[in-house]
Amino acid sequence: MKALLVIDMLKDFIDEKGVLYTGEAGGKIIDFVKEKINSYRKQGYPIIFICDNHEKDDKEFNMFPPHCIAGEEGSNIIEELEVKEEYKIIKKRRYSAFFGTDLDIYLREKDIKEISLVGVCTNICVLYTAADGRNLDYKVNIYKEGVASFDNEAHKFALKEAEKTLGCSIL
Repeated sequence: MKALLVIDMLKDFIDEKGVLYTGEAGGKIIDFVKEKINSYRKQGYPIIFICDNHEKDDKEFNMFPPHCIAGEEGSNIIEELEVKEEYKIIKKRRYSAFFGTDLDIYLREKDIKEISLVGVCTNICVLYTAADGRNLDYKVNIYKEGVASFDNEAHKFALKEAEKTLGCSIL
């Protein structure tokens, strides 16, 4: 069984007024992400929204401006992606969707062995989720057309690193 992880498709990353706006690159992946969600849903595979969600005094704000603060508008999933009741939502405070969350438990309970990733940012949350997924022995796919970053060079490096070092499939 496999699952689709939709990573950080949140207003603070995708909306033009978002604190860590990924620029045009983030907007360009929305339609592809919607297609993948619909495709996985039709096949009966779980859809898991991974959502950055920080406290106001989070230590991550020593590196990045305050973003995706719990309860604030920027932490919401963008309206273009219709969130259905059957979708799982996992809130995270660090780059990896596995760190400090119940993602691994959820996947194992569903007997999921393969995860496919879409979302932002390729070189941060997508890459570190992929690394932890591989370290936990999941088969990891990354849809090249479904990921983006505010740094195109880092985006390209992350895809190469995921493929060459981590053994992810770049689709």
